[in-house]
Amino acid sequence: MIRLLLTILAGVLLGGVVHLVSVLALPRIASQDAYSRLTPMTKLNEVTQLPLADPSHSPMPLMDPAFAVAICRYDLSTGPLKLTVPVSQAYTSVSFYTRNEVAYYAINDRSAGKKVIELDLMTEAQHNELPEDEEITAADRLIIDSPTSTGLILLKALAPEPGLMPQAQASLAASSCKVQTEPVAAKQEAPPPLPAPAPPPAARKR
Repeated sequence: MIRLLLTILAGVLLGGVVHLVSVLALPRIASQDAYSRLTPMTKLNEVTQLPLADPSHSPMPLMDPAFAVAICRYDLSTGPLKLTVPVSQAYTSVSFYTRNEVAYYAINDRSAGKKVIELDLMTEAQHNELPEDEEITAADRLIIDSPTSTGLILLKALAPEPGLMPQAQASLAASSCKVQTEPVAAKQEAPPPLPAPAPPPAARKR
């Protein structure tokens, strides 16, 4: 019985220590997330290629040296974003993350079925402001809703052989990620009905 009580007491003390260490370390960990680490080396709403990964240096953890990698650090507060990524000869993928590194969408050249991955990124509120147009379909215009106004877009192009890495980097260099210059048109509300015409005046009796 005493041994069981000591075990429970030790577990409670250990849990308290772990909780205290987690609380004290949280501010330091939060300041070193992917968005914060990439801020000094990337430009807002622009595609920035990252240096190739090597054993001595890697801009991000778990980078595959067979891939050319680029980042678009976006901010949708000034308007929706237009993303255009030419696909490479081997494989190209685009992944979307919120400010807190939560993945919410991904697409590759196979699923896109085109030589260029092209889409519009916007918040749900900005999407709701788009005019209703029956001619715009998902195939003609791919629209992605971002859960947050800021986040990261990860672009990756595969180089199956080391000699093909310049081609993979060139495809990412031709990519663009910029705020749309044309303002987003608001939904047009139906005009109020015209007032009913006044009845004609009654004819005067002679």
